[in-house]
Amino acid sequence: MSQNLADFGKGATGAELDRIIVNNIKTLVLDAVQKAESGHPGLPMGCADFAYVLWTKFLRHNPANPEWAGRDRFVLSGGHGSMLLYSLLHLFGYPKMTLEQIQSFRQWGSITPGHPEYGMTPGVETTTGPLGQGFANGVGLGLAAKYYAATFNTEDFKVVDNRIYAIVSDGDLQEGVAAEAASLAGHLGLDNLTYFYDSNHISIEGDTSLSYSDDVRRRFEGYHWNVLEIDGANHVQIEQALKQANACTGKPTIIIGHTIIGAGSPKYQGTQRAHSDAFGEEEVRATKKNIGWPEEAQFLVPDVVKDFFSRKSAELAGLENHWNRNFDSFGKKHPEKLALWNTFRDKTLPADLAAKLPNYAGAKPIATRSAGGEILKALMHHVPFLVGGSADLHPSTKTFVKELGSVNTGDFKGRNYHFGIREHGMGSVMNGIAYYGGGIVPFGSTFFVFSDYMRPPIRLAALSHLQSIFVFTHDSIFVGEDGPTHEPVEHLAALRVIPNLCLIRPADATETAAAWLLALERKHGPTVLVLTRQNLPVIDRSKYASADLVRRGAYVLADIGTPERILIASGSEVSLAMAAAEKLGNTRVVSMPSFDLFESQSAEYREKVFPAAIGKRLAIEAGVSFGWDRYVGPAGKTLTVNRFGASAPYERVAKEYGFTVENVLGAVEKL
Repeated sequence: MSQNLADFGKGATGAELDRIIVNNIKTLVLDAVQKAESGHPGLPMGCADFAYVLWTKFLRHNPANPEWAGRDRFVLSGGHGSMLLYSLLHLFGYPKMTLEQIQSFRQWGSITPGHPEYGMTPGVETTTGPLGQGFANGVGLGLAAKYYAATFNTEDFKVVDNRIYAIVSDGDLQEGVAAEAASLAGHLGLDNLTYFYDSNHISIEGDTSLSYSDDVRRRFEGYHWNVLEIDGANHVQIEQALKQANACTGKPTIIIGHTIIGAGSPKYQGTQRAHSDAFGEEEVRATKKNIGWPEEAQFLVPDVVKDFFSRKSAELAGLENHWNRNFDSFGKKHPEKLALWNTFRDKTLPADLAAKLPNYAGAKPIATRSAGGEILKALMHHVPFLVGGSADLHPSTKTFVKELGSVNTGDFKGRNYHFGIREHGMGSVMNGIAYYGGGIVPFGSTFFVFSDYMRPPIRLAALSHLQSIFVFTHDSIFVGEDGPTHEPVEHLAALRVIPNLCLIRPADATETAAAWLLALERKHGPTVLVLTRQNLPVIDRSKYASADLVRRGAYVLADIGTPERILIASGSEVSLAMAAAEKLGNTRVVSMPSFDLFESQSAEYREKVFPAAIGKRLAIEAGVSFGWDRYVGPAGKTLTVNRFGASAPYERVAKEYGFTVENVLGAVEKL
């Protein structure tokens, strides 16, 4: 870089410097997208003014310590505009965000992927890109901050007062999950949320009027939000709106910012062409000329800009230093709260937690959903960072602990969340709670068939390595009378294929306790617990293998005689396999609650459970056969459900679909 380019803007102050910095954000975006020959320059260029004012005057963060507990959170819900965020992180000097990373936008091995990824890039708070997810994640972040504040703040110390800021797009607001989350946030009065709506009226297909004509002001007023409306490029209006948002109590705020997509481009601003395509070298130069930037400069950060952000970063480090001093005083005055804070941050579980759970030895048959509810109650009394609820179904999912109170409008001390009939929103809000950090572990529950509504947040939880716990009950065709609309068939297979997702379908109450413990111990990925509606026998663990082996994914529950065949089952079908094995003799029964846990075991252990010498195998599961072939082998068969369910008492459904001892015996004869 020649000296004259480095000196560009030298001596600029005030509004002139503001304009140079905003244009620097835009030119970094232009150059990175052009070099990659892909990306989305439109949103970053249209939102550069708002982002600059927010990040330099309002957002509390410390580039030297992206994990500072006292920081505010920023969510770029329109994750396709990722270069806006990367440019800011670079200018502020966030760790690893070098100019080389900006130049490697969307390239192999960079920390600047096409959409922001939590855990990959310091300063990225949530994984966004699938539209609407960031909007809902922000609600979860807000809920987590409120719970932390209610738990730790005292009359003399306010150590938690995080605010959640987000930029949301036209596309975000069109996705249904945003409506679910906005409704919940308004109902609860999450006044620590401030969202900037990038209202530029352009999407990939063209003007949003093709499919979208919402009155956003009235819509969000109906959701009980505080609604402000500004020119999204006017710094005075932006600053005034942010001050008003921060002063608003009892309501979240959305700032409708009227912006121009691709602002500054002579040819493409205000058009769909600005949304997702590199401008081309000629238009990049024309845009730089139009905004008063050196046309020949590429990836230029002038010294005047570097100096500004060096000073600003030092100021922000001072914010953390002040917070740390306050926190030290808080800890000395309130040692019991400091100890609890550390328990949260480390996700410390009681050493004897297993002993504190219900013991089902000798118990009568019980549905795993009911046992799960009893186990959850014990866990929540001993694990203060475990919070969650259901999508209006806790009487059925058994996931409400009355003694611990509910989160209600303006009251965030409770640990039971009523997510309402908003499964998609529930999953995404759960992820937001997990993104907050600080050790909070969220769970959410609904019927297993409605995991269809939640697949996007389940996938993103796995991608982001979040400890979200999804509790699904009513797990099979044995739901019975509700019929095929409520009877999951393909869902086990559909979720088992998601990388980094641990799915556990316990065979009885004792395995359910082991599964819950494993979900709490598994800190770097989500867990799905799949539980029954109907009662199941409690396996006599004094006679058969310990349920602690659930953590191996599959284990030899019983060898009856000298095994000549293997019956493999999960969940409610394990007791059926056991009953059949007792009649057959010379049979091994393998309980297989988790494919993924089993696949993580050594080859030696897997061979021990499924010896190659025993080729006669029958897998029994009330779901589709997909996936079982790897365990039954070429000589084995499956007793599964490759069609939809039916409406009838579950005992009749079991008989008609072949889940009887007699049918298992017949299937074994054909091996």
